[in-house]
Amino acid sequence: MKKQSKPKVAFFDFSDCEGCQLQFANMGETLLEVMGLVDIVNFREIMSEAGEDYDVAFVEGSITTDNDVKRVKKIREKAKIVVALGACATIGGVNGMKNRAPLEVAKKRVYGDKADTVNTIKTMPVHEVVKVDYFINGCPVYIPEVVSVLKCILLGKPYVVPNYSVCVECKMNENVCRYEKDQECMGPVTRAGCNSWCVNNGNRCYGCRGLVDDPAANGAKDILAKYGLKLNDILNHFTLYNDSQGAKYDQAFK
Repeated sequence: MKKQSKPKVAFFDFSDCEGCQLQFANMGETLLEVMGLVDIVNFREIMSEAGEDYDVAFVEGSITTDNDVKRVKKIREKAKIVVALGACATIGGVNGMKNRAPLEVAKKRVYGDKADTVNTIKTMPVHEVVKVDYFINGCPVYIPEVVSVLKCILLGKPYVVPNYSVCVECKMNENVCRYEKDQECMGPVTRAGCNSWCVNNGNRCYGCRGLVDDPAANGAKDILAKYGLKLNDILNHFTLYNDSQGAKYDQAFK
């Protein structure tokens, strides 16, 4: 019987910090197990080779230039499967903050008198440009979820991203609500799947996984009222990841 070849995997980055790829590279023994199941042909964080023949493409980063659009379309043409890796790739991430101002204004703020020489477009998550088969949310990505997605890819099964809030995971982990500790938190409207990772470790949720499809706006308002918080206070704290979600982000609290 002919031995089945391992799927060839490549990693690519666009506008990002490469933190999600580093998270992947820091999987330790799990990474060695993964490499026994796939053939990594392009991953500059851990290897110098750069193969152009691949089956699965992990794409980190948001699309912010015309060249990005062309490049990610070429990747999509070659790959059988495309995976959006991390907040920048799945929701636009930190780079989405420029979408809150007219593009020319954003360019002027960042590049000053050289703004006219810069090729930049509005920030877009990968799926707004090409078809994405799997989404791994977070900043950085949560390793247990990465492993779950990898298993689904290898088995040819879909991965269903949770569509309930981080608060559900917090309750399951018996965390004290951050609002009880005088900290604002995006948990009530943020998509779960990270096992309330940040809150487990004494931090608050910053919304890096993006919003649930139908944010509980009334519930969020009740929380703000209960703890004496103003709408602008909460919005100003949590524009870090969700600016590119525009109207959906506003609807979460308005």
